[in-house]
Amino acid sequence: MTDFLYFLNTADLSTLTKVPGITRPIAGNIIAARPFDSVNDCLKVKGMGKALLAKLELFAEAQEIESENKSLVPVEEEPLPVPFEQSQSVQEEEPSFWSRLGKALLNFLRALIRLILIAAFIVGVGAILYYGLPYINRTFIAPVEKNTSQINKLEADIAALQTELDETKNRVTALETSVEAHTASIEKLADIQASLEIQLEDNNDKTLIELRHQVMTTRALDMLGRARLYLAQSNFGLAREDVKSARDLLAALQAEAKDEARGQAIARLDMALGNLPAFPVVAAGDLEIAWQILMSGGAPATTTPEPTIASTPTVESTLEVTPTATP
Repeated sequence: MTDFLYFLNTADLSTLTKVPGITRPIAGNIIAARPFDSVNDCLKVKGMGKALLAKLELFAEAQEIESENKSLVPVEEEPLPVPFEQSQSVQEEEPSFWSRLGKALLNFLRALIRLILIAAFIVGVGAILYYGLPYINRTFIAPVEKNTSQINKLEADIAALQTELDETKNRVTALETSVEAHTASIEKLADIQASLEIQLEDNNDKTLIELRHQVMTTRALDMLGRARLYLAQSNFGLAREDVKSARDLLAALQAEAKDEARGQAIARLDMALGNLPAFPVVAAGDLEIAWQILMSGGAPATTTPEPTIASTPTVESTLEVTPTATP
């Protein structure tokens, strides 16, 4: 233990850092805390513990054993001088011609083999480059380039589809806004019509009757406009309901005041109801003609396309939004 305490008090920084776990800061703390009166005083050093202290002790014992072994190494004896006759016979022995020739041939063969190996290596590398690069290009690089071009094309297609989707969303939003505007207008006209009918119960004024007819016509036009928007949304059920409501409203108006143009419009609406929902494109044409008849007061020059049984066409959302007519 006394030797270990001596080691703790005398070991330099490089010796202490050779111990596993003893870093330079810990070794510096040990040197700064010297001298130690006992081994346990070393435990007060920052960073020290019993495990490190045990390693220090083992290292100190190993150093002491190594120093003792060095002190016990025997002094090597000087070799005895070789007798003069024996040394002279050794100096006189020289390799023969055949032995020198054999060594030269051996060295030549070694150099030739080395040269052959180098040449074979160069030829092998050249063959690998000559045959391997096209194979790598055909097997790995070309498919990667093809996949990259396909991915770029798919990304472009996705971007185009996204643009079309955004445009479709905008059109749908515009259609929904127009539907809401027509709905609000229809409700407002219904309230006006109800108010006029209440007034007509007390006073059967011609002006009120004419105003009621205008309100009913405008309300029917709004219903037809909303039906056209429903057709653009492929909502054939709601479109048929609006066409039927507009037709009934015009029929009630026709019963009160006969009008040839209104009768033609009612006939076109009957055709549209017959074509819905099986032939929405034909029904859209009938609605357009009925709309023009009501707006212009006469039948237009356009004709309605005949329905085909082969397939059920769908209405594209390209119908123009009809402005709401106000009385």
